[in-house]
Amino acid sequence: MKKQETAEERKLFRNTVWWEYIKTFAVAFVLVFGFMRPFVVEAFKIPSSSMEDTLLIGDRILVAKFAYGIRIPFTDSRILDFHKPERGDIFVFDPPPGAGDQNLIKRIVGLPGDVIQVREGELYRNNKAVENEDYIKRYFFSNMRRQDFGPVEVPPGHVFAMGDNRDVSRDSRSWGFVPFENIKGQTFLVYWSWNDDGDWLHKVRFSRIGRRLK
Repeated sequence: MKKQETAEERKLFRNTVWWEYIKTFAVAFVLVFGFMRPFVVEAFKIPSSSMEDTLLIGDRILVAKFAYGIRIPFTDSRILDFHKPERGDIFVFDPPPGAGDQNLIKRIVGLPGDVIQVREGELYRNNKAVENEDYIKRYFFSNMRRQDFGPVEVPPGHVFAMGDNRDVSRDSRSWGFVPFENIKGQTFLVYWSWNDDGDWLHKVRFSRIGRRLK
C-alpha cells in the first residue's frame, strides 16, 4: 500500500526543487557573467551610422572576445592568441585618446607596416587602390566634399580602423591608430535589430536577425 505524503514531506520536496532551480540559475549566471562575458562572448548595441550599411543603428551584435586570444585580467598580455587581427575584420575596441569614452566598432583596413592613404574618398594601401570593398556605403549624389588623408604608416602593435560609412565616419583618420591591447574582440553575428524610426509593424528588423558579419 502506497504511503500517503504528509504536508511536511510535500513542503520539503518543494523546497528541494526550488533549491535546485536556484542553484541551476546561479551556475548559469556565473558562467554567463562571470566567465562568458569577460572571456568568451559579449553583446553590444550599435549607436551610430558609422558602419552602415553593414551595421544599422539599433542592431545588437555578439562579439567573440576570444577571437584574438584571451586577455589576462589586469594585464595587457593575452593567451591562446593564435588568430591575429586581419584586414577586413569588424572589431570592437576601447577608444584610444581623443576618441571618447565608449567602446567603438570599426573595420580593420591597415596592419603594422601598411601605408594608408585616402584620395578623393578612395582607400589606398601601400600605394594601391583597395578593391572589392562591397560593404562600403557610397553617396553618389552627395554634395559632401571627400577629404584626402595620409599617407601614414601603421606602427608596430597597432591597426588602422575605418567605418564602412566612410563619408561620415569618425575613425583612425581623426584619432589615430588603435593599439592591439585596446582590442576587445571580433564581431560575428546580429542577434537582434530594433528600428526606433519604424512604425509599430516595422520596429523589429526580422531580416537582420541571425545575420553573420564579415
